[in-house]
Amino acid sequence: LRDREMLAYYASRFPSVEINYTFRRFPTERTLATWREQTSEGFRFALKANQRITHVRRLADADEDIRDFLERCRVLGDRLGVVLYQCPPSLRYDRRLIEAFVGYLPPEPRTAMEFRHPSWREARELLQDLRLRRSAYTDEELAVWAESIRTALEAGRDVFCYFKHEDEGASPRMAERLARLVRHPAR
Repeated sequence: LRDREMLAYYASRFPSVEINYTFRRFPTERTLATWREQTSEGFRFALKANQRITHVRRLADADEDIRDFLERCRVLGDRLGVVLYQCPPSLRYDRRLIEAFVGYLPPEPRTAMEFRHPSWREARELLQDLRLRRSAYTDEELAVWAESIRTALEAGRDVFCYFKHEDEGASPRMAERLARLVRHPAR
């Protein structure tokens, strides 16, 4: 496939994708409109928030950057599923910082936070943390994840689940296997 055909192909097989491109640069409205056009209704994008917000400003005084980033992202319309704010590994837990940061966020779109410094552990206990970061999982391990995901879906919760991208190309196969297990649990 040519590069410009990859997203449409991916979207024909999976209901969502996490975009890392937006971490490095603020997307143009034209780029976002192209992504929207290449996907069908029901597809959802998870956009990684720009590094200016998370790594340069370190979540502090980021209200204008958040507003600018989210304003651009509105081009995706209902295809914008969630914005992921991935904090740098050196960002320590700071209750006042996170309270101020959350105050900048509008009710929509949905927000996901990735806290990587160990000091956030106390905050993590309040959150559901489903991360598939390894490059390979057994069918038994995927079945455990599938059960957790199915339980959340049956409770009416939204679930965004992504596998770590690897050069070996195993992630799409594992994602397809997990999706089958969520739909049709092994008996």
